[in-house]
Amino acid sequence: MAISGVKNGRGELRILENLDELRTDLADYIAELSEAAVKERGVFAIALSGAPYNKTVDWGKWYIFWADERVVAKSHSDSNYKLAKDGLLSKVPIVPSHVHSINDSFSAEEAADEYTFVIWQLVKTRMVSVSDISDCPKFDLILLGMGPDGHVASLFPNHAVLDEKDEWVTFITDSPKPPPERMTFTLPVINSASNVAIVVTGESKAEAVHLAIDNIGPDNPSVPARLVQPTKGKLVWFLDKPAASKLDSLRFSE
Repeated sequence: MAISGVKNGRGELRILENLDELRTDLADYIAELSEAAVKERGVFAIALSGAPYNKTVDWGKWYIFWADERVVAKSHSDSNYKLAKDGLLSKVPIVPSHVHSINDSFSAEEAADEYTFVIWQLVKTRMVSVSDISDCPKFDLILLGMGPDGHVASLFPNHAVLDEKDEWVTFITDSPKPPPERMTFTLPVINSASNVAIVVTGESKAEAVHLAIDNIGPDNPSVPARLVQPTKGKLVWFLDKPAASKLDSLRFSE
């Protein structure tokens, strides 16, 4: 059974008993957003961070992007594209031209520049909406995971990329976890989305969940996930019980 609640202006929390329940709840959530976006705009623009998905929706209306990607060959085991292809894209009738992965023959910098251009072209045609308070693209949903250090996309703690305000997509060549070269959406783009979902499982990430969600004092380290604060959109956390185990006591409704 899901436990849900709202915490400190840090978004909606959905805490699930186990991984299967989390996957089911997440799939239902994505399907609802897809249906609403297709009804309103005719398309659904979703940015993944590698997470697979398994529910029947209007696949022909989906436009798929990656909020971050490792600069490796698409066949490489580290590739987020490969993860999504094996878990989702190869199993459902998505229009191939609607799948926007990075060019794996480019350097990290070139890949980020080209990906920005691809998104800009789709913003021009309104396949991707545009924020009405900035010139950033406004994705219908950005789906993120979070690492034990609290990183989201490829936005790592204490990295200069967290301060990037002008670019939509940027790159790093010194990732603290391999592979070192990555491209990533910036915080302005993530926070311009209509919906952001952060999916976290496992006890190893419980401390980072606490630091990202709970009211913490100034002496505690700030984690990048805490900087995810959609300006006009909605933030939802999908947590299994081990990941939520260090959250301060919450009053939830069953």
